[in-house]
Amino acid sequence: MLHRGVAVSKNTQSSLVDGYDAKHEMMTSAPVGRLVCKLAVPTIIIMMVSAMYNMVDTYFVSSLGTSATAAVGVSFSLMNIIQAVGFFFGHGTGNFISRALGAKKTDEAEKMAATGCISAFLLGVTIAVFGTIFLTPLAKLLGSTDTILPFAKDYLRYIIIAAPFMITSFMLNNLLRYQGSAMFSMIGMVTGAILNLVLDPLFIFVFQMGTAGAAIATAISQTVSCVLLFTVSCRSGGNLRIHLSKFSPSIAVYKEMMRGGSPSLLRQVVMSISTVVLNQAAGGFSDAVIAAITIVNRVFLLVGAAIIGFGQSFQPICGFNYGAKRYDRVKQAFKFCLYLSTTILLVAAIVCFIFAPNIVAIFRADDPEVLRVGAFALRAQCFSFPLLGWILLVSFLLQTIGKAIPASILAFARQGLFLIPLLLIIVPMFGILGIQLSTPIADAFTFVLSLPFAIKVFRKDLAEIQE
Repeated sequence: MLHRGVAVSKNTQSSLVDGYDAKHEMMTSAPVGRLVCKLAVPTIIIMMVSAMYNMVDTYFVSSLGTSATAAVGVSFSLMNIIQAVGFFFGHGTGNFISRALGAKKTDEAEKMAATGCISAFLLGVTIAVFGTIFLTPLAKLLGSTDTILPFAKDYLRYIIIAAPFMITSFMLNNLLRYQGSAMFSMIGMVTGAILNLVLDPLFIFVFQMGTAGAAIATAISQTVSCVLLFTVSCRSGGNLRIHLSKFSPSIAVYKEMMRGGSPSLLRQVVMSISTVVLNQAAGGFSDAVIAAITIVNRVFLLVGAAIIGFGQSFQPICGFNYGAKRYDRVKQAFKFCLYLSTTILLVAAIVCFIFAPNIVAIFRADDPEVLRVGAFALRAQCFSFPLLGWILLVSFLLQTIGKAIPASILAFARQGLFLIPLLLIIVPMFGILGIQLSTPIADAFTFVLSLPFAIKVFRKDLAEIQE
């Protein structure tokens, strides 16, 4: 029996090695264009699915009244923090793992995967414990008024309890993507989103649990998604298995996570801050200006979803081939994604510029001020659309190959270094026009800033091309 057990173990290990080798062969040998498209489609779907959680809750809770709807909106700040933490661990471990797998350092990759996953869950437990203890002060800190507070506490209570699973779910989603298994990642995320769509009306209306019901539905959906992603990541497609025995916390390991994850964390945090500043600047004029800028931002995010999908599909290809010293394939993937994303953005810019009033009217056709402000802001944004592919790809390239400082600078630059100061400077000078022009100007400045970073990487880090 013991011999048989050893034999099974060896067969299992051999199967895992074959799976890793097959994944390595695909990522370092398959035609770059076909590989990018294969990884991009599920990644784009994942992005859209992630947005569905917030949209579904808002849609169903809106029928419960203004305070209930506001409670969900207030709670989104915490959910964004939870997502940011999950992305930190996912990107922090994923960047290292893709390079390690490219260099065929499987044991190091497995240790990083286990350490990242378990650390993410433990931090989630910490958030759940302290969040539950300080629930009321937390709800007030997030912006709850006296009338919103009861609804916010009902919603936040269950979101906080589910924090360990939500953070781990976001972490595993990115971990799978960096291993070139975006399709498996998509399955886990889509399953959770569909379940949330079904459970929301059930808990809110059938069980009459109100905002608490919406939170429970989201918590259950995210937990199921986490379990499914964990199962898939351990058993399918040559993916790394998460072994408790390979949990290897150390300063060096967490330093590596910081290198890979801090740009993503910084990008999300500063994005949230810039949104607040933008809304406050717009609110100084009228609700119509806020509505117009909100609509333009939604259109911008919709257009950006496809580009971010291509950018994120570039990351595992970049990591694997950088680790394998196939710098020629890193350049090929970068150029392919750049040409494709720029073409898509150029077409989108032309369409949005021509039909800007019609696009804004889809959301608020009965408000002339929203149409006027929004159409001009959207048309102004169209001038910087074609630059976004380059900015995003350079940022992802720096992050994936471990250039933490320039990656963090570029991640911070668009909103933190340029947009927020612009809003503070040109809005008092030019009024609404300053709000409309601030984002495209920030994009242009970020593009200029990214040029020396990219030139240095291509001339130095990717200079030795393997023939």
